[in-house]
Amino acid sequence: MVEYESWVLEMLKNSVLACALVFCVGLQGVALADQPGPDWMPLEQVKQKLISSGYTSIIKIEAEDGHWDGEGMKNGKAMQFDLDPKTGDILGEVEK
Repeated sequence: MVEYESWVLEMLKNSVLACALVFCVGLQGVALADQPGPDWMPLEQVKQKLISSGYTSIIKIEAEDGHWDGEGMKNGKAMQFDLDPKTGDILGEVEK
């Protein structure tokens, strides 16, 4: 019986270690999220450019896959948009 209890405790310990490892690896992926490049237009200037393009509200904007990606309101409609990272020009926008 003692051998069985020892085996169960060892399996439990290994399971906890495996879960901790998976959790840490998952957090590492969060830390590696896209970041604006050093030559990208600053976020505040990007927001101003969107407002001058007819957006009345910027709901979300973030660096993603080498460009600015976000959501906002334009002409009373919820929109998704992609922006050039250096110029802030709209590369594409669709109604959400």
